[in-house]
Parts: sequence; structure tokens; C-alpha cells
Amino acid sequence: MALTPEQQADVDYHNAIEATRHANQIALQTKQAKLEAIRLAQQTLIENARSKAVGERDVAAADITAFADTLVAYVNA
Repeated sequence: MALTPEQQADVDYHNAIEATRHANQIALQTKQAKLEAIRLAQQTLIENARSKAVGERDVAAADITAFADTLVAYVNA
């Protein structure tokens, strides 16, 4: 049995809401994965810097973000 136009509009509306919710959830998970990669990169670079002499322990934010981008690219590959 076919749906009435009002019922079809309601189904379409709920499908659109579900699609939007799903897209938002995926975006949130992507951001969380990137934040975890940044944490891992920071911890790794700081641990590696501890083995160097005190004057050579320079870890910049650019180093952390570059390493995090590498980790994200590796995971997504």
C-alpha cells in the first residue's frame, strides 16, 4: 500500500534527520581520532627528546602536528 504524501514527507524528514546525525557522528569521530594522534605524537616526540642532551631537546608544535598528520594519514591509508 502506498504512503500518503504527508506520510512520505514524514519518512523523508526522518531520513534526512538520520543522515545529518550520522554525518555529524562521523565528523566527531574523525576529530577525536585526530586529537588522539596529536596526543600520541606529542608523547612520542617528548619521550624521544629525553634521550638527547638538554640543549637539544627542542620539540616544537610544528613537529607535533607534522607527526600527527603522518599518523592520521597512515591510519586512513
